[in-house]
Amino acid sequence: MLDQEIVLQASDLVKHFQEGGQQLTILNGVDLQITKGESVAIVGASGAGKTTLLNLLGGLDKPSSGEVVLAGQSLLSCGERQRDILRNKYLGFVYQLHHLLAEFSALENVAMPLLIRGESKDMAFSAASAVLAQVNLAHRERHRPAQLSGGERQRVAIARALVGQPGCVLMDEPTGNLDPKNAAVVWDLMSDLMTQIQTSFVVVTHDEQLAKKMDRVVFLTNGTLQAHAS
Repeated sequence: MLDQEIVLQASDLVKHFQEGGQQLTILNGVDLQITKGESVAIVGASGAGKTTLLNLLGGLDKPSSGEVVLAGQSLLSCGERQRDILRNKYLGFVYQLHHLLAEFSALENVAMPLLIRGESKDMAFSAASAVLAQVNLAHRERHRPAQLSGGERQRVAIARALVGQPGCVLMDEPTGNLDPKNAAVVWDLMSDLMTQIQTSFVVVTHDEQLAKKMDRVVFLTNGTLQAHAS
């Protein structure tokens, strides 16, 4: 791979948990570099620590030791407010559960990251409407989450992650609740962003077809990452 800008880097990440008076080591020296416009799938057995790793990469949890650097800035050495600003500006998140706000419409949910960033309501809603159209939900933008199917809610969550055109998007099983047609829609949108603005994607997935489309696949086993042999 040619030298490229590193947008997200993990160095020697270790994560311990206490359970029943014993220390469990989930991650044990994880190193990972994500370059601009790159897509990486993280695969591994259930319970291997994939979601834990994703939370550390996003600054949603702190490692027992190690370092995470986003857009050249340490997520561990900055204060909570600065960490929130970095996440809002440079990261998008898609979780296994959609985490949509029940009292707001699909349009309002998608616009939320831009409104938090301080963009005007007109700009935020216009951008949200455009990305909802890209995931085939233009006709549902006024509906609240309870009025949407599970697959529709997941597509709204994906649109919310992508609306701010972040430098990197962290996805936890993004196509798990989608049928093949809508999974293909999501991949097409990811591909467009990788091409147009060189957004990077880090995707935890059991979807073999999605993983095969990534630039790289890494396997999380025994607390460390290894190149995945296909």
